[in-house]
Amino acid sequence: MAESDVDFATRAPHPALRHLVRRYIGYTQHDVGLAVHRGLPSGTVTLIISLAEPIKVVGGPGGGSQAQAAVGGLHLEPTLIRQDRFQQGLHLELNPVGLRALLGVPATELTSDVIDLADLPVKWATSLPDRLVAQPTWEARFALLDAELSGALRPVNLVAEVQWAWRQMLTGRGAQPVNDLADEVGWSRRHFTARFAREVGLGPKQVSRLIRFEHSAALIRAGQPLADAAIAAGYYDQAHMTNEWRVFAGCTPATWAREELPFLQDLSDEE
Repeated sequence: MAESDVDFATRAPHPALRHLVRRYIGYTQHDVGLAVHRGLPSGTVTLIISLAEPIKVVGGPGGGSQAQAAVGGLHLEPTLIRQDRFQQGLHLELNPVGLRALLGVPATELTSDVIDLADLPVKWATSLPDRLVAQPTWEARFALLDAELSGALRPVNLVAEVQWAWRQMLTGRGAQPVNDLADEVGWSRRHFTARFAREVGLGPKQVSRLIRFEHSAALIRAGQPLADAAIAAGYYDQAHMTNEWRVFAGCTPATWAREELPFLQDLSDEE
């Protein structure tokens, strides 16, 4: 499959936002030959703002929807997105814990769904896509995101134990047992699971699996052989990883690499 002309730019958000936003990713793609993109599940809520044609979701969570900007909650299957030959936009990775401070709704309202950004109770939602289009550079667009998002933050009461556990899961790439996390915060496993799911939208075991899966995708994207990626991501072996990919991606990692890698870039070391 021929590669498209791809340009990516990444940046960490303003320090005031880093407890809620992992990073900004800007992308421009010409001559895209892959008709449908698999939006893989991950441990973060995804905000996509198209600077070109609207986003068209044709399968999976949010299937049948179309929007200039869309928010996808945590999900356990791929979101299938129809691709145009030319694409340009911004991809934001959002912390599901405390999402109300940024988007005005809890992560639970977005679980296994894709919502038009304009339908959320935030003042900047309808005007932001057009204002981003008008900016001349990625740096100017990132600066606009910093200003709008930090200026619109709402005060919310975060559950410190859940926030801590989520950070531990990210740091440990989903490897720490749920019982250990519950013990660390001084809760029973049952209470910890219920409180975590109430804040994040999925239980801690599911989120740990998502984070491990996301890490395996990053390793494959960076060029690691499948067998090595499986061990590095914490799976028993390549077969174990492949089974998880069939669940979360709807295909094997080899199929995903063949279909998607020509149109992707390794962003693991980008800031």
